[in-house]
Amino acid sequence: MPAAVPEHSSHGSLPIPQSTDGGTSNGSITPTLVQSVPTQSWSTVDTAFLPDTDRESQLQFLSDQLKVENRIKEGAENLLQMPLNDALKSQVESELATAKKKIQIIQKSMESFSGRGSRKRSVDSNGSSKRKFTGKPLQPTDGWREEGSERDDFRSAMHQANSAIKALLLLSRQNSYRPNSSAPSPSASPSTSTLPNPATATEAELSRARIETMAKLIGILQRNLRVRYELDVGEVVHAVLPSLADKATKQARATAYRLIRHALVDSHSVRRLGEQHLDWYIVKSLSRDNKHTVEKEQVIKLIRAVVDIGSERHSPHSAIGSGTVPLSDAVMRAVIAVAEYPEDPFKPICVQTLIEILLIDIELMARTGGIRVLLHALAEGPPEMAPLLSTAFLHIVDSPKTRAYLHPGTDLEIALSGITDAYGKGFDYKEKMKGCTRIVSSMLRTWSGLMYCCLNDMTAIRTVIDCLRIPSLETREVILDMFFDLLNIRPPEWHRAFIDGKRLTMYRRSRQSADMGKQASIPHRLQDTLKLTDQYIALLILVFSKAGLLDALTSMFEESSVGSALSRKATLLMAEILQKANRVLPLSIAAKIQALPRVFKLASDYNDNEHRIVGSSALSAIDSFNRHRSRLEPAMKGETRPRANSVEDAVRRGRQVEQAKLKTSMQMDDKAFQTLLLDTQVMLTKDHTRWNFDTLQELIDGPLHNPKRMEEAIKVSRYIRKLMSFFYPSNHRFCDLPNTKANYRWVRIGCALLDALMASPDGIRFLHEDEFLGQLVKGFAQLDPLTPTPVPDPLFSKKRVQETLTCGYFEMLGILSKQKEGIELLEKFKLFTAFYHLTELRSREDLIKGVVENLDYSIDGHSRIVLSKALTSVYKHVRHYATNYLGGLIRSSQTANAWMLRLLLTQLYDPMPEVRELAVRFLEEACESTDVLQTVVEMQPTLDHLGEVGHPLLLKFLSTPTGFRFLYAADYIDREMELWLNERNLHYVVHIEVFLSKAFSQNASEDDDADVLAFEGIVPPHFYGVMAKTELGCEVLQEKGHFAEFAHFIRRHGLESEDQEVILKLKSVLWAVGNIGATERGLPFLEEEEIIPAILEIAEQSLVLSVRGTCFFVLGLISSTPQGSEILDDYHWEATLSPLGLPTGLCVPVDVDKFVSIPHWDCVASESADDSRISPPESDEELEVMTTIYNLANTVIANAASRSLTKMKSKPEYRHIFSSPTMFYRALHTISSQKYRLPVRRYIFDLFNIDLDVDVIRQLSECAISLRTPLTAEEPAREPSEPSPVEKPPTFRPRPVRHHVIESDEEESDMEEEVTAKKPRAPVMSLRPKSRIIGFS
Repeated sequence: MPAAVPEHSSHGSLPIPQSTDGGTSNGSITPTLVQSVPTQSWSTVDTAFLPDTDRESQLQFLSDQLKVENRIKEGAENLLQMPLNDALKSQVESELATAKKKIQIIQKSMESFSGRGSRKRSVDSNGSSKRKFTGKPLQPTDGWREEGSERDDFRSAMHQANSAIKALLLLSRQNSYRPNSSAPSPSASPSTSTLPNPATATEAELSRARIETMAKLIGILQRNLRVRYELDVGEVVHAVLPSLADKATKQARATAYRLIRHALVDSHSVRRLGEQHLDWYIVKSLSRDNKHTVEKEQVIKLIRAVVDIGSERHSPHSAIGSGTVPLSDAVMRAVIAVAEYPEDPFKPICVQTLIEILLIDIELMARTGGIRVLLHALAEGPPEMAPLLSTAFLHIVDSPKTRAYLHPGTDLEIALSGITDAYGKGFDYKEKMKGCTRIVSSMLRTWSGLMYCCLNDMTAIRTVIDCLRIPSLETREVILDMFFDLLNIRPPEWHRAFIDGKRLTMYRRSRQSADMGKQASIPHRLQDTLKLTDQYIALLILVFSKAGLLDALTSMFEESSVGSALSRKATLLMAEILQKANRVLPLSIAAKIQALPRVFKLASDYNDNEHRIVGSSALSAIDSFNRHRSRLEPAMKGETRPRANSVEDAVRRGRQVEQAKLKTSMQMDDKAFQTLLLDTQVMLTKDHTRWNFDTLQELIDGPLHNPKRMEEAIKVSRYIRKLMSFFYPSNHRFCDLPNTKANYRWVRIGCALLDALMASPDGIRFLHEDEFLGQLVKGFAQLDPLTPTPVPDPLFSKKRVQETLTCGYFEMLGILSKQKEGIELLEKFKLFTAFYHLTELRSREDLIKGVVENLDYSIDGHSRIVLSKALTSVYKHVRHYATNYLGGLIRSSQTANAWMLRLLLTQLYDPMPEVRELAVRFLEEACESTDVLQTVVEMQPTLDHLGEVGHPLLLKFLSTPTGFRFLYAADYIDREMELWLNERNLHYVVHIEVFLSKAFSQNASEDDDADVLAFEGIVPPHFYGVMAKTELGCEVLQEKGHFAEFAHFIRRHGLESEDQEVILKLKSVLWAVGNIGATERGLPFLEEEEIIPAILEIAEQSLVLSVRGTCFFVLGLISSTPQGSEILDDYHWEATLSPLGLPTGLCVPVDVDKFVSIPHWDCVASESADDSRISPPESDEELEVMTTIYNLANTVIANAASRSLTKMKSKPEYRHIFSSPTMFYRALHTISSQKYRLPVRRYIFDLFNIDLDVDVIRQLSECAISLRTPLTAEEPAREPSEPSPVEKPPTFRPRPVRHHVIESDEEESDMEEEVTAKKPRAPVMSLRPKSRIIGFS
C-alpha cells in the first residue's frame, strides 16, 4: 500500500493542486487523508470524495496549464526564427523541448481524468435516466479553454461557496463534539469529509483549516460576482465569527474581515451586516498595536467598503453632507482615535476615510468629533493630505447648511497657524511654512476660501499680511513668494539681479523674447487678451490692498536704509502689483493703489534723512524696474515701429554691410574672378577637405549670381561641372559624408549653388544637360520593391538617410521647387513621379517627411499634389504628420490660402479620430481671422460626423450670417437649441468650473497642463452667446422665448441655498445670460427683462458662495460692451477699460466689502456625549472603577488614573470587576461616546480579563438592553423647537436619536460641567467624567 498519493502525476512533472481546506478548493485529496485509505479503495475514494464540480476545477487547472505551455512553445518557435547566438539558441531549443514534453504530459493527464469521469458517470447509482458522456476524452481545444478561463460555472461556484460555509460552520462547532462522535457519519457531505476533526484536531490545525477555507471562499467571490449577490451576508458572518474572536490568530481575523468585505455588494447587504453585532470586534481590532497591522489593514478596508457601498448619498435636491453613513458612533470614534494618533501607520488612510464621510454625513462627523480631528490634521497633519483636507473644508464652507458646523473666525483659521506661529522657530521651520502657504494659496483661490477669509473685516488675511511686519522673522520670503504665486506674477529672468541690487543696463533682450516677437506676427489670439483668471486677480489685488499689503511692504523698506535682498524682493512685489493693477483694475481704483501715499510721504520727509533715503530708494527701484521691463520684454501688441536705439539695430546694420559686399562682388573684373576661382582649389584637387570653403561660399553667393560670370564658369573653365561632380551620388563623395553639424555646411553650399544656377539661363540649361538629377531619380528607383535587380545598399536606405548627408538632397530639390523653371526640371526628370511612389512606401516616413518638409508650395502644381497624397496616405502616422505640417503652414502664412484650407477640410473626414481632432484644432485657430472664417463657411463643409469634436468649429460658423444660414438650413440650430436648453448648459458650467480650478490649482499634474493651455482662461464659446452675435440669431432667440425662461428662473431661484440641482441650473442660466449680454445685439435682451439688477442682488446676497463667484464672472461678461459697462457703472460696478477706452471684459465692485461679506452664523456642531443613558453601577467599587476610567479621558489626570486602576486590579475586592461582562460593557460604552486617545483605548481593553468571542458579544448585547435607562417624560419637552429627526436607514450599529449640545471650547474640561440641569431626576449614570479624582492623597 502506498504511503500517500504523490504530489506529481506519474507521467511527469505536472503539479496537481493540493487542498487542506475541506476538499472544496480544487478537488484533490489531502495527503493526510489518503494515508488512511487502503490501496484497493482508491477508485472508491475518487468517486466518493470528488464531486463533478471538483473534477471540473481539476480539468480547468489542467487546461490553464496547457495554455501556458502552448504560449511558451509558440514564443520559443518565434525566437528560433530570429538570428541568435549559439548559447541563446541552445537555451531556447531546450525550453522548446521541455514545453513540448509538458504539453504531452498535460494532455495525457486530461485524457485520464476525462476517462475516469466518464467511467464514474456510467456506473452512477439509481440507474439515472440522464444521458451520460461516453465519447472521446475531452480535448483541450482553444474554444473550450477560452470559455473556461473567462468564467466559472455559476452553479458549481455556488455549490463550492455553500460547501465552504458549511465547512466553516462545522469547524466552529468544536465545543459540541464528543469523543464518540469523532468519525464522520456516512452522510457527511463531500466538502466537509476532508476537514480536520474538530473534536481531535489542535487549535492551530483548526485555525489553519479556517483560514484556507475562507481564502478559498474569497477566491470564489472574486471570480463570481453573481455568487456574492446570492450569498446571505448574515450566514457568512455567522460562519466566520469564531475567526474574529480574540483567541483566533491575527491572520484568521484579517481573513475573516476580508471575506466579509468581499461579501458586501449593495446597501441591503450592508444593512444585514449591521444586524450582526460586529461593532465591538471592529473597535477592538482598531485599538490593537502595530504588531497587528495585517488585521488593522483589513478592518479599515472593511469600514471603507461599508462607507462606499452602504452610504446613502444626498439626493440631487438636498444639500451637500446630508447623506447617511451606516457606521455606529462606537466604530466612528475608534476610526477617529486612529486618525489622530501620530504614530499609527494607518493615520493617513483613516484621515482620508473621515474626509469622505465628512462630505456624505457631516452631522455624524460633528457629533463624534471628527471635524475637530480633521481641522488639527489640516494644521499639523501629513503635508500630502493638506490639499485634500483644504478642498473638503472649502466645499463645506460653500453651502450655508454645512458651514454652520464650523465656528466662524476660529475653525478654518487653524490652517494659518503654520504662518502665524513661525516667529522664533528659525530656518528649520521653513519647509512647514511653505506647506502652510500652499494651503492658504489654495484657499484664497476659491470663492468659499476667499470669502471665508474676509470674515470679521478680513481678520485672517490681515493676520498673514501682518507677519511681514515682524523684522526678526527670517522666513518672510516664503510669505512674499506666496503673494507672487497668488497673483500669478512670473518675475522676469533678470529679477534675481534686481534683488541682488545689480545694475540692469547690461541685460539685453533675450533671444527667446525676440522669437516671441516674431511669433506675434502670426495671426494668433492677441497676447494681451484678458482672462477670467485676470478678473479674479483684480479682486484679489483689491482685497489685499484693502487688508494693508502695500503698507506692510512699505514697513519692510523702512527696516534698513541700506536695503537688503528681502526689502528689494518686497520692492519687486510692489512694482509687479502696481503693473498688474494698472492692467486689470479700472483707472479710478488703480490710481488709488498707484498713489502709494506712505512711500511718497517717506520720500518727502525732509526732517528725517533716513526716511527720505528709504522712500526715494523704493520709488527709484520701482521706476528702474518698470523702465527695464519695458525695454527688455517684447511689446505685447504685435510689431512696433523700429527705433534708432533699438536693440536689433546692430543686427540690421550688419545685414546692410553684407548686402553691400555682395553687390560689389557681383561687379568683379575678369582677373579678380579668375583668381577667386583658383583660390577655391576646386580646379586643383578633388579632395573637398583641401577646398577653401569661405572663398567658395563668397564665390557662389556673389559673382556666380551674375549671368555673365556663370556662363564663363560653365563654358570656359568647366568649373561648375567639376564642382557639381562633388554632389553626384555615383561619385560617393558628398553623399558618403557623415551627417554632422560641421559637414552640414556642404548641404548649404549645394543649395546655394543650385540657387545660383537657377538665376541665369545658362545655369538652367546646364541642369537640363547635367546628370545630377538623373542620378537622383535612379537612386529613388532603387527603393521600388518591384525592381528586377535589387541593390544591396540603396542610395536612400534608412541608414544612409539618417547617418550621411544623403538627406541633404531633399533640401537641394526643395530649392528647385521654389521656381517655375525648377519645377519644369523636376517634371522632366520624373522626380515628382518618384515622390508619388515614396508616399506609398511602407515604413519609410523619413523619406516622406524629407519630401514634404522641403518642397515649396507657393506654385500650384505637383508639389501640392504630393502634399495631398501624403495627407491621404494609407498609413495613419503619415497622415497625422502631414496634417500637423499643413497646420504649421497655415499658422505661419500671413493669410491662409484657399488651397490650404481645402486640404485641411479634407482631413476632417479622415478615418482616424486623432487626425480629425488635429484638423479641427488647426481650423479653429485659423478661423480666428474673419476672412478665413468667411472662406471656410463658403466652402460649406459637413461637420455632423465629428460629434463633440466639431462643436467649437460649428459655433465659429454660427457667428457669421452666411454660416448661420447654412446651419439653419441643415436644422442644426433647432436641434442644438433644445440640447443646450436641457443638457449642454449644465455641461458648460461643469466644464468651465473644472478648467478654472485647474488654472488656479498648484497641484495640477503635467497631463492637465495641456488642458489648461487649451483653455487659456478665456471664456469658452457658448451657443447662446454666439447666436446673439448675428441679427438672425437674435431673431431665432426671440422667437423661441428661451431668454424669458432664463430671466424668470433667475428671479425665482436666485437666492436658492440648499437644492443642489437648482443651484447648478441657476449657474448654467447665469452663464447663458452673461454670454448673451457680452454681445452688442444680445444686451437689449437683458435690458428688456431688467435682469441685471437681479444678478447684482444674487452677487451680493446669495448664501452659496460659488453662485456669487459665477455672478462676478457673468457681470464681467456683461461689461465687455460699452453699453454694458455704462449700465453696470450706474450700479457701482466699474469696468476696466483699455488705453483706447474700450471695455476689456473685466469688472469689479466699487464697494468690495459688500461683495465679499458673508452673514455671520451660529455654529450648530455638537460633539455630544451619547444620550442613551445606562443605569449607574450598583456597588461603590464599580462606581470607583468607572469614575477612574472617565478620568482617563482627561489628559491632565490620566496618568494618576491609570496608576489607580492598576492598583485596583491587584486588590482582591476589585478583581471580580475586571472580569465582569457588565462592567466591560460600561467601559466600552464610555469609550464609544467620549474622546479617548488610542493608547488609552488600548489600555482600557487590556484592563479587563475578558476575551471577545461569540458568548461575550451575546452578553454585551444583553447588557446594552438591560442597563439602558429610558429617557424621562420631561426631557423631550425641554427642546420643543428642535425638528424631529429625519428617519434614516438602519446603520452599521443602529444609532439612537440625539439632540444637539453645543460643543464646549475645551475638550478636557468636560469633566467639570455635569448634572447641574437635571436635579429633579433620580440618580442616573452620566457619561460625562465626574470631578471626583482617584489616586491623589
